[in-house]
Amino acid sequence: MRRWLMLLLLAAASLGSPGVPAGEAKPLAEDELTEKRLIAIASELRCLVCQNESLAGSHAELANDLRREIRTLIRDGKSDSEIMEFMVNRYGDFVRYRPPLTGTTLLLWFGPGALFVVGLAALVRYLRRRDRAISDTPLTPDEQGRADTLLQDPDSRQGQP
Repeated sequence: MRRWLMLLLLAAASLGSPGVPAGEAKPLAEDELTEKRLIAIASELRCLVCQNESLAGSHAELANDLRREIRTLIRDGKSDSEIMEFMVNRYGDFVRYRPPLTGTTLLLWFGPGALFVVGLAALVRYLRRRDRAISDTPLTPDEQGRADTLLQDPDSRQGQP
């Protein structure tokens, strides 16, 4: 009896609710060309909420608002460069994935490379100093005596670690 009841419940759950019809997806824009321009522009802009995702791929509420704003600017007849300029004026160079090379973004563009070069130079300097310290230091008389003993008597190695 339990088995039949479970099967009946599973069958009812798998049928779903017939009272909720599936709706058709509405188009994002009336004009396909507008939508293509929107995607091209939004893929060059950073989502201000996610920060590691483009505006075109983000599902954040702010990203939806910004895409709506870009659609409005496209319908108003603004060019792509004017839309980019509007977004940069409003949110700063951070909104662009590839900010222009200016005085304020020099560290952003060249900082990682400069940090790598400085780190590499410090590593080379450290290794050279360590090599000189190892090779230039003579053995103490006690160390020299132990080395001579080991070289002359191979059986004495067994007692040494």
